[in-house]
Amino acid sequence: MKNIETQYKLKVEFYDLDPMNVVWHGNYLKYLEAARCDMLEKIGYTYDDMKKDGFAYPVAKMELKYIKPCTFSQELVVTSTILEVEPALSIKYVIRDAVTDKKVFEAKSLQICLNYKTMETVYKAPDGFLAGLEKYGK
Repeated sequence: MKNIETQYKLKVEFYDLDPMNVVWHGNYLKYLEAARCDMLEKIGYTYDDMKKDGFAYPVAKMELKYIKPCTFSQELVVTSTILEVEPALSIKYVIRDAVTDKKVFEAKSLQICLNYKTMETVYKAPDGFLAGLEKYGK
């Protein structure tokens, strides 16, 4: 599989802050989800496409590393890299400050492909997803 990497830009909103005026730790997961959805859209195989094809990709495992707190109106770039597609989808994320390029957060997610009707594990990626990955970047 060729290297699949995308970037997603965001700006920290006021409602993402905790009482210490830094991004509440749980909101980083929201940033990862937004970057993952953006990546799938760029590949051309979204969660809606998966569902139409009878598949789901729930998150089974997350590894998170908080490096530096983010603050209100800080501009961030989330780089998402697909590490593996089969037997499960593994994605690495790095969040950097858009101005300084300093790393503020990193993570990995592992998502298991399921048959949407039976909720049984499927160890082969959907054909539509594989086709999107093949076309990406050409």
